[in-house]
Parts: sequence; C-alpha cells; structure tokens
Amino acid sequence: MADGQLVRLTETERPAVTIHVDGAPLAALAGDTVLTALLTAGRRLRQAEFGDGARAGFCLMGACQDCWVFLETGGRLRACTTLVSEGLRLRTLDEPA
Repeated sequence: MADGQLVRLTETERPAVTIHVDGAPLAALAGDTVLTALLTAGRRLRQAEFGDGARAGFCLMGACQDCWVFLETGGRLRACTTLVSEGLRLRTLDEPA
C-alpha cells in the first residue's frame, strides 16, 4: 500500500516522468497533474501561509487558488490543473531554495 494521501488504483501503465520538488526527484506518470503526483508520493502540497499546517489542495478544480506551487525559475502554477512534464522543477515555498 502506498504512503500517499492519494492511492493510484488504475492507469498504472502510463509512462514514468520525473519532476523535481524542492530539489528532490519525484516519480509521476504522464498525464498526472502536479497535485496528483505530489499527493500520490506522500508529500504535502505546501505549507500554509497563515498558520503552521500543511496544505493539500482544496477544490481540486482550479477555482480556490489554494494549490499554488512555484517554478524554480520564477512564477507560479496551479498544481491541480497543471500536468507534469519531464524535468519540471518546482518549489513548494515562495522563496529561493
């Protein structure tokens, strides 16, 4: 059984993709959203800005804006609506790594 908050039950044959989150490699499958990749791997999405809790997304459809993560090169994206791509490099905090 996986350690993640989400558990993949089907579509396990899709090609593997490696992304990097906070400098560490993370395995995902082609077609996963960033949020799916993070939560399937057992990671939190990010730390809450206004409190000490970890965040894991909220609406899961791009409306609430709770799932922002940051590109290593600058800028941000919604984890729940962005598909993973090979070599994608992310930070979960809005500060330099």
